[in-house]
Amino acid sequence: MILYPAIDLKDGQCVRLVKGEMDAATVFSDDPGAQAKSFAEAGFAWIHVVDLNGAFEGRPVNAEAVDRILAEATIPVQLGGGIRNMATIEDWLGRGVARVILGTVALRDPELVRSACREYPGKVAVGIDARGGKVAIEGWAETSETTAPELARAFEDAGVAAIIYTDIERDGALGGPNIEATAALAREISTPVIASGGVSGHADLEALKAVEDAGIEGVICGRALYDGRIDAGTALALLAA
Repeated sequence: MILYPAIDLKDGQCVRLVKGEMDAATVFSDDPGAQAKSFAEAGFAWIHVVDLNGAFEGRPVNAEAVDRILAEATIPVQLGGGIRNMATIEDWLGRGVARVILGTVALRDPELVRSACREYPGKVAVGIDARGGKVAIEGWAETSETTAPELARAFEDAGVAAIIYTDIERDGALGGPNIEATAALAREISTPVIASGGVSGHADLEALKAVEDAGIEGVICGRALYDGRIDAGTALALLAA
């Protein structure tokens, strides 16, 4: 199982939100490039990056910070936030992003996801962020009537590299991930699932590892890594076992 350290970008800084609230941002670093370099040196295989401003505005906002991350990271980077058209997908992949994450547009324009998967096989993931089981979009500002499993099943034959599933109520709250919902989603589809939201310690990673066979390929961790609740070396060894 892959452990993805998270870099969430707001106004060029590395932050963590609580349940997606932009006003509840904690700044952990003002140097995204240095943060990416430290994650690579710690032994991580990937970095998960989100342009938070971009998610709300529907276009890339923190491009300069992402470029610094790409320049400093020696490992692949997956990026989401504000990616709503093919031109933006092409631009990010051309700049060195290994995989783009399509969230809002997956609900609004599913054919774009399919087209992107055909054009860039293995380089497109779908981000499904759920509030009360329903898909939230536009930087989590709107909640749809579509359920997470419904949206995930819609892309079963599209060639999506992974479904990144976030329980918004758990995100940044350090209350533990929604393992039951994540595992249930993974069992319903053949696309690999990456768990996100709420990881607070090594016990949470152990619990996710225990249901890895459901189809959970990875887990994203942010705040718990930054504040020391999770030790990188210990966590990487645990998930590699």
